[in-house]
Amino acid sequence: MTSRTTRVGKYELGQTLGQGTFAKVKFAKNLETGENFAIKILDKENVFKNKMIDQIKREISTMKLIRHPNVVRMYEVMASKTKIYIVLELVTGGELFDRIATKKRLNEPEARKYFQQLINTVDYCHSRGVFHRDLKPENLLLDGNGDLKVSDFGLSALPQQFREDGLLHTNCGTPNYVSPEVIHDKGYDGAKADIWSCGVILFTLMAGRIPFEDPNMHALYTKISKADYTFPTFFSSSVMKLIKRILDPNPQTRITAAEIIENDWFNKGYKKPTFESQNDDHQDDKVVDDIFDEASTSNLVVEKKQQDHQTGPSTPAVMNAFELISTSQGLNLSSLFEKQMGLVKRQTRFTSRCPANDIITKIEEAAGPMGFDVKKNNFKMKLQGEKTGRKGHLSVATEIFEVAPSFYMVDLRKSSGDTLEFHKFYKELSTGLKDVVWKSPDELDQEFKQIK
Repeated sequence: MTSRTTRVGKYELGQTLGQGTFAKVKFAKNLETGENFAIKILDKENVFKNKMIDQIKREISTMKLIRHPNVVRMYEVMASKTKIYIVLELVTGGELFDRIATKKRLNEPEARKYFQQLINTVDYCHSRGVFHRDLKPENLLLDGNGDLKVSDFGLSALPQQFREDGLLHTNCGTPNYVSPEVIHDKGYDGAKADIWSCGVILFTLMAGRIPFEDPNMHALYTKISKADYTFPTFFSSSVMKLIKRILDPNPQTRITAAEIIENDWFNKGYKKPTFESQNDDHQDDKVVDDIFDEASTSNLVVEKKQQDHQTGPSTPAVMNAFELISTSQGLNLSSLFEKQMGLVKRQTRFTSRCPANDIITKIEEAAGPMGFDVKKNNFKMKLQGEKTGRKGHLSVATEIFEVAPSFYMVDLRKSSGDTLEFHKFYKELSTGLKDVVWKSPDELDQEFKQIK
């Protein structure tokens, strides 16, 4: 049996856990210690072309400053001639949004637990001079114990970004979660803006819906500016009082993190997190600067593709047990919430007992008439849509994995384009693959839930 692996420094890369416009996240194993990690991989050419150097440096600088049990931990940063690798803690519980979508809404004690962890984390970040600026359930992950892990500090701000007036002036964040002062573009206090987002998150956890919603952006901003929202009838009076103080349109009178921590509703069952000593075992800033220096050749790692004594693979890559389980919804880092259709994934998979080469042929035959150009690279395929959709051309990455002899898992991920269009594409594609599919995505998710 032929197996293929990719090695970067001391890490062996495995299954793709998530993919965005500028980066992908892969499962990785430290071959020296046997520990598992997630590695965020960015293409240098894209980083330079899209002028993202300052943003990536800021994200790295931010994560160097933070060592908190409820923040995804960064361990090191590496670079090859063409790529940047950020080694992160592997968080295996999925997104908090997955839990909302599954349960529709959380009960008060469960919502309070996550809110306590969120506020404690945000208060800690603020004490270190870090302001997240894009807090939303999609950026809140859960670990194997069901505890919160705040992620994605790509839009965070550090003290040096404040102007002479002591305020931030960059409009950023997700519209439904941003505070009124961010919308009005007159400068804002990063800490107070983050607290507003925390209030929106608390409301969403308990109500199963966002407090401020409107398809018209102007109307949405008007609702946010006036704090125009309604509470569900099942909210307790104590949590409504707290949310009203958080979703105060006036940042001067809005409740602070310190005041929230003193609140009676917040304090029920509150457990302060334990911290490890803040010893800086990260690389120094010069090493990080060298990563973005095109002329520097020091500290570069080499990405090695390893294969057993053959020039080309005769069988698909073998998926190990951990990677197999990590494709389940609970461990999948790539789900996406869109309110038009509830929970819509930008990744799906199915299993098949057909030979791998037959699966490739069938996918090619089904995708062609749908207007997709197919490019093959061993047991990986790229399906590129010819038509321009809502967000450009839809592109789908497909890979076949061998789970057991004569048993394969086919992974399909949206690389670019609109998620809803990907959803429609898969429905149409699956019709042409009905003779190939052994178990559908829904059947697989049910089996994975039983495993866990």
